[in-house]
Amino acid sequence: MKYYVGEKEFFPGITNIAYEGPSSDNPLAFKFYDPDRVIRGKTMRDHLRFSVAYWHSFCAAGDDPFGNSTLDHPWKGNDPLHTAMLKADACFEFATKASMDYYCFHDIDAAPEGLTIEETEENLNIVTQMLKERQNTTGVKLLWNTANMFSHPRYMNGAATNPDFHVLAYAASQVKAALESNVELDGENYVFWGGREGYSTLLNTDMKREQEHLARFLMTARDYGRSIGFTGTFLIEPKAMEPTKHQYDFDAATVIGFLKKWGLDKDFKLNIEANHATLANHTFAHDLQTAADEGLLGSVDANRGDPHNGWDTDQFPTNIYDTVDAMYIILKNGGLGTGGLNFDAKIRRNSTDPEDLFIAHIGGMDTFALGLIAADALLEQGILEDVLTKRYSSFDSDMGRRFTAGELTLSDLRNYAAAQGSPKQISGKQEMLENYLNQVIFTCLN
Repeated sequence: MKYYVGEKEFFPGITNIAYEGPSSDNPLAFKFYDPDRVIRGKTMRDHLRFSVAYWHSFCAAGDDPFGNSTLDHPWKGNDPLHTAMLKADACFEFATKASMDYYCFHDIDAAPEGLTIEETEENLNIVTQMLKERQNTTGVKLLWNTANMFSHPRYMNGAATNPDFHVLAYAASQVKAALESNVELDGENYVFWGGREGYSTLLNTDMKREQEHLARFLMTARDYGRSIGFTGTFLIEPKAMEPTKHQYDFDAATVIGFLKKWGLDKDFKLNIEANHATLANHTFAHDLQTAADEGLLGSVDANRGDPHNGWDTDQFPTNIYDTVDAMYIILKNGGLGTGGLNFDAKIRRNSTDPEDLFIAHIGGMDTFALGLIAADALLEQGILEDVLTKRYSSFDSDMGRRFTAGELTLSDLRNYAAAQGSPKQISGKQEMLENYLNQVIFTCLN
């Protein structure tokens, strides 16, 4: 693919990132991600569906609560719409050079917010046409977009769960415009992240009513999206806390329960973020498996957190054990469907060279590619599946099968236990399996 350059080239000296293999020492080359390599009947490109995140890669400037910006982005224009055009150029230049097929954005990442709803809508319409032109030129597609309903002060008490109906209606105006942009751009998914959909204290919160309003808001958005031709997947992204003390989308299990309670599980799936699972005291794999078990695994925000920090650090994924676990679950799930692996990750505040953005994404893409290779080997060998089958085999025949089918009473269970006597200990062989996982990973490295 020839890379895209708009009004100016923002990453000069960097051309298309190529696959050079594990022996390469070139930091601007893939070691494991070979887009056209076929695994289980699909190319790596089609398995992984990598996406660049607009907000972290082209909006975040390296500032944090304790310091000012460290990144002076060259795509700052003379006015907001000119900046939006240059930012779009930077995004598509990066995506084509980095061999990424998708991008994601929040509405106000891409288009400036106006003083009125009408101005905001017009700005998004203009920018949507900019993005559409670049999509048509490059072939890069929209994985998903969403409305930012957490940054503006109007949303300090939430959006769909705000106690003020006027604020909820304002949030709806953003979602309406964002859905219209999505349909115009042929987006494959639409995401809801309830950044402030929760509470800080129950002293001023009617939790039951707020969750009822959230459900009604999602139903209304779903109905509008379908009415204008959105045929993709609606996604909800769980997050345990930060910025709200307790959020209604705490983790995968909480969101699944909410969706099923309100009958939304036919249209909505989950967008699982690794760092958000960490904040809920889960592993990345735990929330992926929880969603997959219910048939509701939709997409992934690929990043990692720092276990020594209790907040959302959004680092690029470099932990091979996390990606092997993730890709094993995703492969067993039959893939991600319309979803993908979106790098909801930002370069560190002291990574200030333009090439650092490429190096960070290359590392994340290689780590997931190696995870895919190892996960394929695990499935091919079938040892883990055999272990599970054997470990739960007592439920597949005789009394165990009858219990699973609901045919035994509590008295039946008691009588069976009395007749059999004390159960024997059966080892879980955890260390053996962990060693086996290492063996597979190390073999894939050679």
